[in-house]
Amino acid sequence: QVQLVESGGGSVQAGGSLRLSCAASGITYFSYCMVWFRQSPGKEREGVAFIDSYGSITYADSVKGRFTISRDNAKNTLYLQMSSLKPEDTAMYYCAAKPYGCSSGSNAWRFYNFWGQGTQVTVSS
Repeated sequence: QVQLVESGGGSVQAGGSLRLSCAASGITYFSYCMVWFRQSPGKEREGVAFIDSYGSITYADSVKGRFTISRDNAKNTLYLQMSSLKPEDTAMYYCAAKPYGCSSGSNAWRFYNFWGQGTQVTVSS
């Protein structure tokens, strides 16, 4: 079965860094769009970083210049390197996947077929 498992979350001070990982099984990265979503209590789910089946990358304005999405196809693992973290980055972070092209927007999460369980990131001020 398809399985996505996130890890790497934790608690850091503002300005600190974390690297999140998403280990995938049952899919091949070069055939899927992979996305990091995040959600805080009371807020809508936000796609923060996208990498499509060709390796093209897009970031939300809120994280551009601070976060880096990458994938290691040999290890079948997706990463999100987060630096200059802000308290506003506090959220549950999820990796998600859908075949081929990426979808974005406020309801885009509904189009993603596969999801991990999430990993919590907490940034203190």
